[in-house]
Amino acid sequence: VQLQASGGGLVQAGGSLRLSCAASGRTFSNYAVGWFRQAPGQEREFVATIKWSGGDTKYADSVKGRFTISRDNAKNTVYLQMNSLKPEDTAVYYCAASVWYLRTNRGDYDNWGQGTLVTVSS
Repeated sequence: VQLQASGGGLVQAGGSLRLSCAASGRTFSNYAVGWFRQAPGQEREFVATIKWSGGDTKYADSVKGRFTISRDNAKNTVYLQMNSLKPEDTAVYYCAASVWYLRTNRGDYDNWGQGTLVTVSS
């Protein structure tokens, strides 16, 4: 499966963005899809994940209550709705697929998309 992330941009603190992760090649069935982010000079960190079948989700503590991960079966797309954005959310956001459910370790994911840049100004 190939993944394409999109939807990044520049937003003021307190604003919102919605990222999309579209799959091609095959469906997300039997996969989990995760969002990770990487700020300059920092390691790639877990943000959120969703189990395609059933829709179970898991979030990093830093985004819980502000970000929502969801899926659209018909469009074979996973979304990350980001509200109440903070400058520390600035990063390149990546999506990836995993055959393991609700994992937070980036080593459990592959088929990484190319990333989309989110910049939050103060």
